[in-house]
Amino acid sequence: MFFLLFMIDYIIVGNGLAGISFCETAIRHGKSFVVFNNDSQNSSKIAGGLYNPVILKRFSEVWQAHEQLDLMADFYSNLSNRIHGKFDFKTPILRKFFSIEEQNNWFAASDKKALNPFLSTSLCFDKYDGIDSPFGYGEVLQTGFVDTALLLSKYQEYLESLNLLRLESFEYDALIIKDDKLIYKDFEAKHIVFAEGFGLHANPFFKELPLDGTKGELFIIKAQDLKLDVIVNTSVFILPLGNDLFKVGATYNWKDKTDLPTEEGKIELTDRIKEIISCEFEIVKHYAGVRPTVKDRRPLVGTHSDYKNLHVLNGLGTRGVMLGPAMAKALFDKIENDISLDKEIDIVRFYNKWKK
Repeated sequence: MFFLLFMIDYIIVGNGLAGISFCETAIRHGKSFVVFNNDSQNSSKIAGGLYNPVILKRFSEVWQAHEQLDLMADFYSNLSNRIHGKFDFKTPILRKFFSIEEQNNWFAASDKKALNPFLSTSLCFDKYDGIDSPFGYGEVLQTGFVDTALLLSKYQEYLESLNLLRLESFEYDALIIKDDKLIYKDFEAKHIVFAEGFGLHANPFFKELPLDGTKGELFIIKAQDLKLDVIVNTSVFILPLGNDLFKVGATYNWKDKTDLPTEEGKIELTDRIKEIISCEFEIVKHYAGVRPTVKDRRPLVGTHSDYKNLHVLNGLGTRGVMLGPAMAKALFDKIENDISLDKEIDIVRFYNKWKK
């Protein structure tokens, strides 16, 4: 008995920000693929989606911020044009100051060569109803947010329209690995890319990688007296959605690995909101998800040590909308053009440690 196999270049497992980024990279280079996704991971869907080249807590530049911003601008522009949806919203991010000392720290940071392109040297004293800010704000430049929920929804529709999506769990035991090809059910592929987020822990090929996972909780709040057309960021961010609705987040919990909202997270977020705004608000929705994070704060990108046609794209953490396009390009270049990965993202950094 003979079975008809569909010949493709890639099987992609996972359709969050990492998976979409690799799909788009494959499309740009004329590569064929199919995506398997069981919708078990929701961190991309509920993410704040902010892109910000500065770590405001420490006033330091995000790793490779310039390169990531350049790539993502082109990436989301092309994506929007092709699947007919607006996902990228250029929006100022304002850091609220609570003291003169914080103002001084801002000016000191803006004098640094790496941060100067991203931090305005003029303080902002705009008035926003519902926020008291006698010390003003600092404006971060080249910022905005990606509507990740809309992106994931529209991209699923797009893949379904082309019959490129299988809404089912990937069965690792059914994967047949040969030197020059992979066979999975009715597909024969040259490569497989696992972009499963925190679901990597169930992957027998890459589960040893140190994907830690950090739970985050977010709100959608309604605040009729809060008039805000920018993103305000302090210990949490407040992002305007329109119609008096705002997305607020996020918490960081390194122990709880569930995607269930908690009373502890609710209390923490509520208290932080009250530190920023002075008006009444109500919680409309409460979300939770586990971000795919790594302790060394670098993504997990690369090729399996034994199987050269098995690859991983993971660990994008809290900055998936910025990191995704750049990391997908790096992995694609590694696979197709044998261009070495940056040692800071290559999973070889962990293989080498294990061999010692």
